[in-house]
Amino acid sequence: MQKVEAPRIKPSPIADAKLQTKILDLLRQALNYKQLKKGANEVLKNLDKGICELVILAADCDPIEIVANIPIKCEEKNVSYCFVSTQASLGRACGISRPVVAATIVQSEGSQLKTQIIEMKDLIDQLFI
Repeated sequence: MQKVEAPRIKPSPIADAKLQTKILDLLRQALNYKQLKKGANEVLKNLDKGICELVILAADCDPIEIVANIPIKCEEKNVSYCFVSTQASLGRACGISRPVVAATIVQSEGSQLKTQIIEMKDLIDQLFI
C-alpha cells in the first residue's frame, strides 16, 4: 500500500506588534515618496506587472476571498508579503481614514527606501522559519 502525504501548507506571516509598527512606518514613508498603492485590485494589477516590492494585507478582511489569491500570486512572483492585524491600521498608514485590505510598495528608480525595504523583507522572511 502506497503512503499518501498531505500537501504542505505554508504558514501565513502575521506580524507581531513590533514588526507591525515597523511595517506601518515604512508604508507611511512610501506614501511620502509616491511608492504606495492601496486596494486589492491595485495590488493584483501591480503584481501582474511585476513592480511590487512588498505586499501588506489586513488579517481581519471579511470575506477572506477578497485577498485569498494575493499570497498565492506573491509566492509565484517571489514577492514578500505579510499580514497586519487590522484594516483600520493599514488604512491609517496609507494616509486615509477608511479601512484598506491590501497595500503594496512598488519599485521606483532611485528609490530612497531601497535599504529599508530589503531589511523589511528579511524580517518578514524570518516569520516563515
